[in-house]
Amino acid sequence: MSAKNSNITTLATALILCLVCSVLVSAAAISMKPKQLANIELDRNKNILMAANLFDPAKDDESQVAKLFENVETKLIDTKTGQFVSDDELKSAGISDVGAYDVEKAKKDTATQIVLDKDPAQIGTLPKYLKVFIINDEHGKLKNVVLPINGNGLWGQIYGFLTLKSDINTIEGISFYQHKETPGLGALIETPKWRATWVGKQAYDGDKIVTGVVKSGTPKPTPNYVDGITGATLTSAGVNNMIQFWLSEQAYKPFLDNLRQSKES
Repeated sequence: MSAKNSNITTLATALILCLVCSVLVSAAAISMKPKQLANIELDRNKNILMAANLFDPAKDDESQVAKLFENVETKLIDTKTGQFVSDDELKSAGISDVGAYDVEKAKKDTATQIVLDKDPAQIGTLPKYLKVFIINDEHGKLKNVVLPINGNGLWGQIYGFLTLKSDINTIEGISFYQHKETPGLGALIETPKWRATWVGKQAYDGDKIVTGVVKSGTPKPTPNYVDGITGATLTSAGVNNMIQFWLSEQAYKPFLDNLRQSKES
């Protein structure tokens, strides 16, 4: 066989192998996608329950998550008015599955996005609708409201959940499930020890936000602030900015005010 034919055979074999490998990789990715999506949902639901102090990963098994999540109701709210979005409005907006509603995707829709004039958390825009999670007790009465939160940290966006008790003011818990913070420093925001410092703090005094994060060792504006993590100043500042934003009029405050009023009426 000539050198030319040998080279052609080698190239053809390599091309065929590349095509076969590409098909196999694509098939594997497609077949694994449902499992990956299920794992993402499991992790999200677990963190919602952690933020509400209903799940302890050190003691509880992940098999319990689905059962515990049965008492959690996913709702959409109008970002500007703070009202729950009605079924008719959901239908009109083409939203058939509230659970599958993607806030990150929705906030990129230039036709409906809300561009922020004050943006301490550095998130840029908000969608027309925000997602919240309502947890009821065994009698069907409000127990907790879980608020998705995010904001810029040291190396990127931090995502988590802030939970308020039925008085719509006392913090039940907080959790963080996605971030790029430095291991051993900023990443300590997800440790049970630091998360526990939030429990029982008050979010508001009247209309004023009275919670957040201060640099460790510095005076607190109110007793409801928590100490930041030593050596992670920018991460701590990022979490503080996140809390200040999401509890503000631009984000969840209109909804929380409405929810509080509906309980009192």
